[in-house]
Amino acid sequence: MGETMSVEQKRRALITGASTGIGKATALAFAKAGIDVALVSRSQEKLEQVAAAATAAGVTAKAFSVDLADVSQVQTKIQAIAQEFGDIDILINNAGIGYTGNLSETPLQDWQQVINLNLTSVFQCTMAILPTMRQRGQGTIINIASIAAKQAFPGWGAYCVSKFGLLAFSQTLAQEERGNGIRVTALCPGSVNTEIWDTETVHVNFDRSKMLTPEIVAQTILHTVLLPQQAVIEELTIISNAGIL
Repeated sequence: MGETMSVEQKRRALITGASTGIGKATALAFAKAGIDVALVSRSQEKLEQVAAAATAAGVTAKAFSVDLADVSQVQTKIQAIAQEFGDIDILINNAGIGYTGNLSETPLQDWQQVINLNLTSVFQCTMAILPTMRQRGQGTIINIASIAAKQAFPGWGAYCVSKFGLLAFSQTLAQEERGNGIRVTALCPGSVNTEIWDTETVHVNFDRSKMLTPEIVAQTILHTVLLPQQAVIEELTIISNAGIL
């Protein structure tokens, strides 16, 4: 009887950007909490390592390589993953790109890349998972925005626009899907010590030791997911207490 109950209560999460940073930390936090994880990002090799660590914690974990920048293919590919892995109860839209540069110096191609990855791919991932959540009358969607979704920063124009847009997407989705039993959260972390600061599109020099860690953000995501179904944190801002945004 106990086994039957545990099978019924088993939850499955799909996490994008799961090979590094917040996505990886969230996958491992979920695994320790007994939540199966479908891991999505570009790097199959890195994903396999995370999947192995999650499996070692006693859950089902699979790696799926998808280029979320190819937005016309995202919905179809995420739907296929959900069909293979099983109905997704929790969607963590975490994948994204950092970008620095004044608006006057931002090429259209760069602008579109940022909007595609940080906003349009989230829209398409969500549309892939939403129908089955609606059919079952429950689901949790957490969109990883940023403090830059609430405050503009010079030199971060395209990034801020994408994250302000993601916040509006989350707020609208929350209102539209509340009646279908679907919870939507926008999480707005301050700066987090991840590989984003090492990427080619980000050129700044911050004291990373004072930033939030991916593990702290992951614990916040897990806490949000584990709330009773009747409650939802619709928006949450978490920043370092060390005085760095």
